[in-house]
Amino acid sequence: MSSELFNAVQTGDLANIRSLLQSGADSNGCNDDGETAMMVAAQLGKLDMVNALIEAGANVHAADTRGWTALMKALYNHDLDHGFPEIVSALIDAGADIETQIAYGTRPLMLAAGYGQAGVVEVLLTAGADVKAVNEGGRTARVMAENKDYVEVINLLYQAEMSLGELKGACSTGPKPGVNVVNFVRNPKH
Repeated sequence: MSSELFNAVQTGDLANIRSLLQSGADSNGCNDDGETAMMVAAQLGKLDMVNALIEAGANVHAADTRGWTALMKALYNHDLDHGFPEIVSALIDAGADIETQIAYGTRPLMLAAGYGQAGVVEVLLTAGADVKAVNEGGRTARVMAENKDYVEVINLLYQAEMSLGELKGACSTGPKPGVNVVNFVRNPKH
């Protein structure tokens, strides 16, 4: 029945998902990659399916063979070229860990920043993600955004750091509310 649940998620058949869950399908069953149905639904951007799986008791802390949780998978979908802030929010509300780490100590805020996902970054910051956290390479979320010139994300992270008093000396009186400040130099292309 687990494969039927995965098929229903892949095809977007919410009615079938609900029916399978009511019939006893394991909401925490895994595929060969260690992914749960919730991880697949989160990565596809299917909020209604994620909510149905949460209601059925799916584990928001489950991780696949690479250590990725449903929250990590909702940060960005390469095929669709965007992340899903509403799913990230739903998973956080259900208890997902916003500071979970994958390879090299990379956290959700760092990944979202590196993908340029301002909406997801905003949800994570609002939930209390650690803007000062560094990975094993000493990189913060802001550094990851700066490396790819994601100005909107840089501004969000800069403002979050300013609110913590982390960027003293950047301005004598600090930025005025609503003012975006970006401090980076773009390398010339040759």
